[in-house]
Amino acid sequence: MAESTAERQDEPTLFGHPTGLFMLFFAEMWERFSYYGMRALLVFYMIKGFLSYGDGEAYKVYGAYTALVYMTPFFGGMLADRLLGARRAVVFGGLLMAGGHLLMTIEQAAFFYQALALLIVGNGFFKPNISTIVGGLYPQGDSRRDGGFTIFYMGINLGAAMAPLLCGYVGETYGWHYGFGLATVGMLVGLAVFVVPTRIAQVLILVGALATAASMVALQDNVLLLAVNGFVALALVVSGVSAFSALGRGGLAPEAGGAPDEAKLKKPFMGIPAEYAVYLGTLLITPILAALVSSNRSVRIVPESVLDGLSHGGGTLGTLAGTLLGEVSTPTGLFLAVTGVIAIGYLMMESFKAEKVERERLWVVLSLMFFSLLFWAFFEQAGSSVNNFTDRNVDRVSEERVISEADVGKTVAITMNQEQLGYANGDQMVTVDVLDAAREEGKLEVQWAVDASHVGMGVGGSEIPASTFQSANPIYILLFGLPFSFLWVALGRRGFEPSTAVKFALGLLQLGLGFGALWYGAQTCDARGMVGMHWLLLGYLLHTTGELCLSPVGLSMVTKLSPKRLVSTAMGAWFLATAFSSYLAAVIATFTGVGHGGGGGGGVPIPLETVNVYGDVFGTIGIAACASAVLLFALSPILTKWTHGAG
Repeated sequence: MAESTAERQDEPTLFGHPTGLFMLFFAEMWERFSYYGMRALLVFYMIKGFLSYGDGEAYKVYGAYTALVYMTPFFGGMLADRLLGARRAVVFGGLLMAGGHLLMTIEQAAFFYQALALLIVGNGFFKPNISTIVGGLYPQGDSRRDGGFTIFYMGINLGAAMAPLLCGYVGETYGWHYGFGLATVGMLVGLAVFVVPTRIAQVLILVGALATAASMVALQDNVLLLAVNGFVALALVVSGVSAFSALGRGGLAPEAGGAPDEAKLKKPFMGIPAEYAVYLGTLLITPILAALVSSNRSVRIVPESVLDGLSHGGGTLGTLAGTLLGEVSTPTGLFLAVTGVIAIGYLMMESFKAEKVERERLWVVLSLMFFSLLFWAFFEQAGSSVNNFTDRNVDRVSEERVISEADVGKTVAITMNQEQLGYANGDQMVTVDVLDAAREEGKLEVQWAVDASHVGMGVGGSEIPASTFQSANPIYILLFGLPFSFLWVALGRRGFEPSTAVKFALGLLQLGLGFGALWYGAQTCDARGMVGMHWLLLGYLLHTTGELCLSPVGLSMVTKLSPKRLVSTAMGAWFLATAFSSYLAAVIATFTGVGHGGGGGGGVPIPLETVNVYGDVFGTIGIAACASAVLLFALSPILTKWTHGAG
């Protein structure tokens, strides 16, 4: 019989929740800080750093990395369930991720790919199992469970919001290695909070929160960023004080997340204890993953002649088919495609063996899995094409003044920033590559010979680093997550809560409108090809409200509608679909490739030449997302009927 809440009245709590929840909150917050800090910089680092990759190469590596990141939790969770236990898995995963972040500071391609491999497998052990420990804090049927996961979810988004504001800002402003270094420190702090004695964890939590909040405010001289950083810093301090108070009443129970059978850990496997065999086997796999991600840049299994024939002989559809086939035929793409076909094929076979209710519910899961795949393939442009669009075409400077007629013919001293993009100083046109090179060499202060073409050019002001806009989505979630939860509850009480299928359709519709905002911003750009910052923020807002309609109900839907004998398989297929959507997102992003990056020859063109490349692709994505939403709205009565009252 499950232990009731009443039987656990002696457990230490804060706000009605076990105090261990707040330790896990901070461990996960710092892990997400490290992950999203690296994510905010990854594409920029590959293009602008020592690798000097072109847009297409960077997108392919990014897609392979994010896809594999979503695949490994399935295996990490399985190993924890059957052998290690969640606690050991979290510690091991945290150490691997810290090592990965540290390797990112070494400018050597082999170390770079090995770092990505460590992050991939580390995330696989860490992410699913810390959530498992959270669930284990509550007995079966405990009404506090949903509230506990809501608090935990806020920790995830607080870490995701902090990361671009600190790691992204520091990495772009002071150097990539400093940004990756901060991510390393964040991971180590998160791991330390999890494993050290409770009193030391209290100190780490409070000092870390106060120091981080202070640095977020002290580093800024931009008014807009100061307000944003101040909001996140305040949330961090409140969370830190709350966690400090909670842990003062007691920490995480020693038995939380323990191994299912300690004796199995010591059982010999090929001459060594099973626990250490897992650790050793994982380390031996990382070079294979590193090679897999690396080969994604250039290896194609389908012959180039076939791809060229499709592209040149089939018009627009042929070009699209050739591009998709070319990307799916990479090692990572082929692996995802084959495993996806096997997983979906198996579930379809099982559905035909099931009785009517089970069969139709499983069809709903598979149908919504497809629409979820589309949603995330579009949504995940945030880390690739939207990130580059922000860097190259979004006006991120509030200038101090503009060049006037009175300045014509003079030579003025200015500090170059984004305001000079698309203008020529003498015979040198200022592009993103030129600006990045000047920033890295510390040569932004220049003498500018003013002519009539410069009238209206902005001068001075502080530039917001592009990577910091990666914080918009998690900040919006912090602001709107709870209101959306209350909205569904309020609608449910009145009998108006939308079905799961309708919520998915609403999510796709808002995602499409978000890309519509980016497209419209590109259509209404200024004479230089620069887009107002407000269009980017509106796009992110609509993407986030779409996410809040779809993401929280997805996993719940899988567990509710899948037959009990197939829940784990269906959940694995769901994560596999998410992995494939991340890979597909990178394929879509390649259509926005505009330069070779790295500051070398043939680099990124001026903004006026890139704005419509991004705008046209974003407009196409917007139409595709809205069309998918309309199709799902049309299918929703059938899908809702097939849930037989469960969705």
